[in-house]
Amino acid sequence: MVSQIYGVFFTFLAIAASALPENPATAKAAASNSSSQINSNSVLVALLDSHYTELSELVEKALLLQTLEEAVSKHNISIFAPRNEALERDLDPEFKRFLLEPGNLKSLQNLILFHMIPSRIESKHWPAGVQKKQVHHASLCRDVGDEKIRLHEKNGERIVGMARVIKPDDIIRPDGIIHGIERLLVPKSVQQEFNARRSLRATSAVIPEGAPEVDPRTNRLKKPAPPVAAGAPPVLPIYNALAPGPSLAPAPAPGPGGPHHHFDGESQVKDFIQTLLHYGGYNEMADILVNLTSLATEMGRLVSEGYVLTVLAPNDEAMAKLTTDQLSEPGAPEQIMYYHIIPEYQTEESMYNSVRRFGKVKYDTLRLPHKVVAEEADGSVKFGHGEGSAYLFDPDIYTDGRISVQGIDGVLLPPEESKAPKAAPAAKIVSKPRRGKLLEVACSVLGAVGQDSHFSTCH
Repeated sequence: MVSQIYGVFFTFLAIAASALPENPATAKAAASNSSSQINSNSVLVALLDSHYTELSELVEKALLLQTLEEAVSKHNISIFAPRNEALERDLDPEFKRFLLEPGNLKSLQNLILFHMIPSRIESKHWPAGVQKKQVHHASLCRDVGDEKIRLHEKNGERIVGMARVIKPDDIIRPDGIIHGIERLLVPKSVQQEFNARRSLRATSAVIPEGAPEVDPRTNRLKKPAPPVAAGAPPVLPIYNALAPGPSLAPAPAPGPGGPHHHFDGESQVKDFIQTLLHYGGYNEMADILVNLTSLATEMGRLVSEGYVLTVLAPNDEAMAKLTTDQLSEPGAPEQIMYYHIIPEYQTEESMYNSVRRFGKVKYDTLRLPHKVVAEEADGSVKFGHGEGSAYLFDPDIYTDGRISVQGIDGVLLPPEESKAPKAAPAAKIVSKPRRGKLLEVACSVLGAVGQDSHFSTCH
């Protein structure tokens, strides 16, 4: 009887627990986790594996995979994919170069997101019929303002913006659909940025001002330099433009030249540091330039003054090998980084051609008087000597004409100054006895008649 009572009691508790409402926070978290997972039948996976290879490569270069995964988990999207020829042969080479520059990553992202609509639009949903009204849809790009994608029909053909749909309903998946179009859709904001960059509107109003001329003997100004064209190399050597050491002035000192800079060095340095972070494996280098030292600010000032720089960036594995003693001394991080900065513009191709042609090449660094020795090794460029050497590991991480970043697999340290060699003891020279003039004349006369062999003195 008692066991029956306990059985009824536990049955009642189980029914009551199942009837209780679920915790809303737990339910929401579970729903979000299940929705964020992308299965193999997703339209995003189909796009990456489709014959639209050029668009797939741009999606990966624009770092949009995570953004598109979130969009697919929330919406049923429509993708208008340009054919490969539209992105390969029909696209303006200057415009394609503009999109692929590291500093224009936002423009590339806006361009790709402008081809996607957060709603499912199949070919049967296209505006058609007697009225043929145009329909405008907002894209996944939020930086285009009020600009929307226009869908209409003309002469029996489906049109998206200014592009004709050549493969309607090309790829169909439960969470989206892909239509093939004949050309690229370019939003007005991206076109305006490209036009501004091409016409150099940002620098067209700058009055050219040359750097002052300096007397190398007194290191003082001699006379104002005559006007030079914008972008001309500065008169001062880069070592004179550097700020004092960190023990004297941590912040960069004012550099030569007028208040108008021909180049936006701060933006270029910001772009290359952001490229290092997106590239991956160079977070320690970026952290030293921005947080541990003021080198990023100083590099931006140097580039604004017209100087060019090549940065040999050690990867995170190489930076992890630095000991505490190497970084604890005052100014040690700055001195290590100065040895990795070359006051020239070099790319992987130019450095490799130099070492192939000349064997060993010595490059000046910002750490005087030390130089970096480069040579060809195993089909690549090797810097330094022995255990302290490093190979060119990730070439041309960032190149914009003013700053070049080359990834290496080791931290370069300057060789210790060799001790002065001891002076060799002077050798004692023993002079041979010299024969007299009269004896030489007598020996020559005897030699003429063949009788010199009888006299040992003549030998």
